[in-house]
Amino acid sequence: MAERPLRIGLNLVFLVEGAGGAGRYAHELLPALRAAAPEADVTAFVNKDAPAALFEQPWSDGVDWVRLPIGIGGKAHLAAQMTVVPASAARRRLDVLHSLANIGPLVTPGVARVVTLLDVIWLHHGADWEAGAAARGFATLSRICARNADRVLTISDSAKEDIASSLGLDRAKIDVAPLGVRAQHPRTELPREPVVLCVAQKRPYKNLGSLIRAIAELEEPARLVLAGAPTPHEEELKALAAELGVADRVSFRGWVPEDELEALYREARCFVLPSLIEGFGLPVLEAMARGVPVACSNRPALPEVAGDAALLFDPEDQSAVTEAVRRLLRDDELARTLAERGVKRASELTWERTAQATLESYRKAARAPV
Repeated sequence: MAERPLRIGLNLVFLVEGAGGAGRYAHELLPALRAAAPEADVTAFVNKDAPAALFEQPWSDGVDWVRLPIGIGGKAHLAAQMTVVPASAARRRLDVLHSLANIGPLVTPGVARVVTLLDVIWLHHGADWEAGAAARGFATLSRICARNADRVLTISDSAKEDIASSLGLDRAKIDVAPLGVRAQHPRTELPREPVVLCVAQKRPYKNLGSLIRAIAELEEPARLVLAGAPTPHEEELKALAAELGVADRVSFRGWVPEDELEALYREARCFVLPSLIEGFGLPVLEAMARGVPVACSNRPALPEVAGDAALLFDPEDQSAVTEAVRRLLRDDELARTLAERGVKRASELTWERTAQATLESYRKAARAPV
């Protein structure tokens, strides 16, 4: 007997403009779910400052939007997730409520709970994140939500192993739904200008200082573009660039909208991500889809995502970082080979695949006793 269509709730109360990787995940997963399961009823809970573009997409008319009269952050934001969202989910007789960004309701009467932990980097590199009571509260609540959920979703096998061992969760409770990328029209020519691009938040574990040192050590006058949300660490990076005499060759960009990001990928000779740890590393996949040669660190989960389509290096060996950048700038044959492999690899990781794995997790949760 066929299963009846799912009634799905998505907790997107965290979603605002410039929400980083979690924001990209939400923006892409929602339409992919609608396409993969058009028969499903989808309810999305958002805050009053949710991006306007979210409601203007062709698929948005098929979503039941519940707009809460709260902003992001603060006690009201958390209280709404713990009380208003589950009450509304119960009234709508949802089968499952999926919280996409670590935190969600602890009690949902009659409704199964799924929570996505994109990673637990905040557990290993807590000093790199916001300090204070709010950050400690986030870490504590994330642990509780994961333990309390019917299913935990994450985005790579590496992240699954880290979550299971770090939080003491049963591996059988954790499902993996790797992130994806949209089909692109990859470029066919390598730009001649030696522009190195990295898209990442300015946090110490991203190891962006190694790229600034690489620029200083290269013989050619390469330029480095660092795009991503700023943090206090950015001032340290700017000071390093000045100290090494390359401040005029390092461009610090904040969060950039889609059209500007596309322009950055088009002009980049290569993309390099030297992180010490990643839950997935979505910018690596996005660069590959556009035909940009990629080098990245050999730390989890980047080799899992990149496969054979990236030049891997030890991020804690400065000479290895510099040599990787040097090779992508100088070796046209290597750059073209990696670009071709990257396009193929990106075609294997789609948001449709993410949606299918996510739906399977929902079905497991819905079948469990609530």
